[in-house]
Amino acid sequence: MNPKIIQGGNFSDHRGTISYVNDFSFKDIERFYIISNSDENPIRAWQGHKLDAKNFYCLNGSFKIHFIKLDNWDHPSKDLRIETIFVSASESKIVHIPAGYANAIQSLEKDSKLISFSTLPLANVKEDDVRYESDYWKIDDK
Repeated sequence: MNPKIIQGGNFSDHRGTISYVNDFSFKDIERFYIISNSDENPIRAWQGHKLDAKNFYCLNGSFKIHFIKLDNWDHPSKDLRIETIFVSASESKIVHIPAGYANAIQSLEKDSKLISFSTLPLANVKEDDVRYESDYWKIDDK
């Protein structure tokens, strides 16, 4: 499976706005958490997942979600292609990153918040999570 965007939408009337992603299924979701990067360190990088699929939705502000298909878990190539998807609170979409990828989350505005829905139970995270140095792959921070 490849990364993909699950597009949603917004509905507004005199009562306010509803944002939705009706084509997203919670069937395999085990947990969620909210990411708020610090202003001093707006890039949270690099974390790989052998088993866990990640689904990201922007709650506030905007982010760049960077991801790489890993070729080797112990010593991945440093010249792998970084792909990037922009998300913002004004859009309504979920970015699905399947297992087998490393990702980096870059906040673009102060007070940005991103929710992550994960498919792996917390008890199994230790055997799944592979971290790399934040500069292992160079991200254009603009």
